[in-house]
Amino acid sequence: MEPAHQPLSGVVVIDLTQIYNGPYCTFLLAAGGADVIKIEPPGGEHLRKRQVTGTAALPFAMLNQYKRSLRLDLKTERGRELLRALAKDADVLVENFAPGVMDRLGLGRAAMAEINPRLIYAASSGYGSTGPYRDYPAMDLTVQAMSGIMSVTGFPDGEPVRAGPTVCDFFGGVHLYAAVMTALFERERTSQAHAVEVAMLEASYFSLSSNLAALHGRGAARRVGNRQGSLSLAPYNIYPTSDGYIAIITNHDAHWQSLLTAFGQQALNDDPRFQTIKARVEHMETVDAMVSAWTRKLTKQAAFELLIRHRVPCAPVREIPEVLADPHLHARGWLKEVDHPEFGRLTLPSSPLHIDGLPPPPHRPSARLGADGRAVLAERLGLDDAELDRLERDGVI
Repeated sequence: MEPAHQPLSGVVVIDLTQIYNGPYCTFLLAAGGADVIKIEPPGGEHLRKRQVTGTAALPFAMLNQYKRSLRLDLKTERGRELLRALAKDADVLVENFAPGVMDRLGLGRAAMAEINPRLIYAASSGYGSTGPYRDYPAMDLTVQAMSGIMSVTGFPDGEPVRAGPTVCDFFGGVHLYAAVMTALFERERTSQAHAVEVAMLEASYFSLSSNLAALHGRGAARRVGNRQGSLSLAPYNIYPTSDGYIAIITNHDAHWQSLLTAFGQQALNDDPRFQTIKARVEHMETVDAMVSAWTRKLTKQAAFELLIRHRVPCAPVREIPEVLADPHLHARGWLKEVDHPEFGRLTLPSSPLHIDGLPPPPHRPSARLGADGRAVLAERLGLDDAELDRLERDGVI
């Protein structure tokens, strides 16, 4: 049976990305059906190299599903020639090198536009290709610091804390995907291809909305622990249970009343300290102490089930192994147990973009370094076995 048509079938993507930021963009493109050709240097991209510590196999396998792998030495003129040849008939080229790296190789956006005016050149970096921060080295940690995210993460009496996930890398990656798709749509309408870029610093800014509101209202944005960034809701916190913690938020008065009903505290509806959002915020410490006293008597699962029955927004604070075994994500077919040919048994996610009526593409595991090189060059450039042998001997592929 032929595989189901995918929205991006026929779109060819040259993928020069590394680590998390760019590879997440190209993962989404590949999961949408694009033919993503991942090009890596002779030793592999940086995330693949981290496998020596035993920590990178799962991230690499997650982010490089559905892609084909071509090992190509762009420090050689022949390697650069092959990339230019591949770009002639490609639709998109994606890279997340530091600004200027591709230009120094003679492969920047202007050079690529001369080769293929229909090519969408997509770049992501920490701070963008212009501005005074352009050449600063940027990783998720440094952008968290520069963006202000770190300054508002943690507790008031503690030091700034890095957000646990690599949020800035993935903010950048998902925005880069959006930019590529926007440019592809524009090219369909006008036949004009635009280069696109995303700066991780800018992509992270909107996540600070609540903290910016606090700055506007109080003249200062400070660390508030697990409370809402602008301190405009109560309860909004992480509360102790007999075996862990539960997150609870009441977004309006109806939620608060449901919370009181769940815990048999309806009499507090008549207490003026708690009758409005404004009043509850003014008595936030008292509210949190009361809710903690109620939840502490229950397990986190019992508290969750009780509050969900009353439609109170809440969730148990789960450990990562609990999330990997999540019955909801497995029931949706989004998480799957996969026997990876290189890394063994893994739990891998699919694309979070669901399109009605279209099943996800058949799983294709991340490839060994250069595994598809000969096939890609024979198919895309028509190279014969003799030339491919020569490229291998010369270390170009």
